[in-house]
Amino acid sequence: MYFYGSTDVNKNGNLEIGGVDAVELTRQFGTPLYVYDVALMRERARGFKQTFEDLNVKAQVAYASKAFSTVAMIQLAEEEGLSLDVVSGGELYTAIVAGFPVERIHFHGNNKSREELEMALDQGIGCIVVDNFSEMELLQTICQEKNVKVSILLRVTPGIEAHTHDYILTGQEDSKFGFDLQNGQAEEALKTAIGFDYFDVLGLHCHIGSQIFETTGFLLAAQKIVEKMAYWKTELSFEAKVLNLGGGFGIRYTKEDEPIPPSQYVGEIITEVKNLTKQRSLTMPEIWIEPGRSLVGDAGITLYKVGSSKEVPGVRKYLAVDGGMSDNIRPALYQAKYEAVLANKPLAKASETVSIAGKCCESGDMLIWDLPLPEAGEEDILAVFCTGAYGYSMSNNYNRIPRPAVVFVENGKATLVVKRESYEDLVRLDLPLK
Repeated sequence: MYFYGSTDVNKNGNLEIGGVDAVELTRQFGTPLYVYDVALMRERARGFKQTFEDLNVKAQVAYASKAFSTVAMIQLAEEEGLSLDVVSGGELYTAIVAGFPVERIHFHGNNKSREELEMALDQGIGCIVVDNFSEMELLQTICQEKNVKVSILLRVTPGIEAHTHDYILTGQEDSKFGFDLQNGQAEEALKTAIGFDYFDVLGLHCHIGSQIFETTGFLLAAQKIVEKMAYWKTELSFEAKVLNLGGGFGIRYTKEDEPIPPSQYVGEIITEVKNLTKQRSLTMPEIWIEPGRSLVGDAGITLYKVGSSKEVPGVRKYLAVDGGMSDNIRPALYQAKYEAVLANKPLAKASETVSIAGKCCESGDMLIWDLPLPEAGEEDILAVFCTGAYGYSMSNNYNRIPRPAVVFVENGKATLVVKRESYEDLVRLDLPLK
């Protein structure tokens, strides 16, 4: 079994995370329980930042908070000197409550409301990533009303889509995000933006995909964008100060996944942009990137209590846990795969193959298909690895199931950072008919 970060097996034969016994965690905080290995998150953050520092390149590493946004997580990002990417008023509000430096907040999103943009301007955040012409017009109006100048990036679609081991050179013109680089939209947007007195156009942004295990897509995107940057310097006298190449860096969910280290992503991107800008007599821009999943994904483990079982002779055995698509909707939503062990006997030899079912009233509420496990019964604890990204963020109250608690572990200490929802919480906003 592959263990992540500071995860190990302790002298009691139990899974240990950050120096804390996983079984003891469930006794103290209940199940289901999200557990985060803080040391691993710090290691990932420093891995991205260090390469920029070693290569003496001005940069911002912005944590894409959509992966996992809580006050404690935002404060951890601040401790590690990261910038922050938010995509909604709620994420922005969380950052403000966490005390995150507003000048290092970047606001994304394809449908920012007037209220969200006003909130961002009132808070004086560092940058708004403008996504479309409608938003640009609205932002212009609000800036004029408030007599406020704002720094912006223009999000462009470079015609490259990358996922896992694949990249596609065409077809990404049809996207809900950004100004198309090839059909003239991006140039029209740039002309409008640089002609508006209340905008400081820092540069360009793109995002080519997710769970990417190679650098090819990033390098191709950089090539296409820098080519346009050179043209715009000549034709529009505009030179980008910032080039944001987004995120999407892959992590290991199962043994089939083969991620590369942060230093390789960053090193190859820097080398390519340096070469491209030098060839075209451009000033080397500040490089921004937006890791989210790659900072928190494999640092998260979800602990469940095993409940009922059902065997279909000659077909399969189902093993149910006390959570499911309410705390991890990714398997039901897009067939995401995970690995897991029994936290109270992680090294025990597998004796059967089971499929892990959630407790929601949906046939599709299956967390893992065909998982080799030692014989498991009620009260055993199942630990599902790599649930740190998009588990808590996408959690829900389907079937009126309360959302789990979140615990950070580091150096043998466990800290509760999100309380478990109660039944009272579920009806707190409800109003009676009469």
